[in-house]
Amino acid sequence: MIHVKWTISQLQKYRNKEFSFDESIQLDDLKQDDPTIREVSPMHVTGRGDIDSTKATFHFKVNGYLILPCSRTLVDVKFPINVETTETFLLQNADYQSEEEVHQVKGEVIDLKPIIREILLLEIPMQVFCEDGQSEEAAPQSGKDWEVISEEAESKKIDPRLAGLAKFFDNDNQGKN
Repeated sequence: MIHVKWTISQLQKYRNKEFSFDESIQLDDLKQDDPTIREVSPMHVTGRGDIDSTKATFHFKVNGYLILPCSRTLVDVKFPINVETTETFLLQNADYQSEEEVHQVKGEVIDLKPIIREILLLEIPMQVFCEDGQSEEAAPQSGKDWEVISEEAESKKIDPRLAGLAKFFDNDNQGKN
């Protein structure tokens, strides 16, 4: 696998010229940052860089997928990643005004991998759900004296303690007509 890492001198060769990249990177160590991640596909990173004397700006897309556990059944769910971003690196202590966040280059190397890791971690949803057909190997949905019910079923079911109240409103409405 190739890395998305360049030295400043390599990038200066592309100053005011077209600089594009198309790489696949492996980020298996992402599972250490978030233990809910079961698998990380190779991430396809494509984009271009705009390099001048004071900054390098990268416009790129990250595509791939993560395998995450279904929040309801714990089966594997393929969660697609398709993110676009723009990241600017200051090559020297320049005073650069921008609405976007900028990165100060430390040393002589610009590495997009830590930024891609951060982007992927931010993409992970709080909950992910599998398709209903995937539930054969799922966690059980019922047991002794319990069962998982959907929110739709729950909202249609009337609490037996309140059933009499529903009849009260029906009688009240009939009397007004």
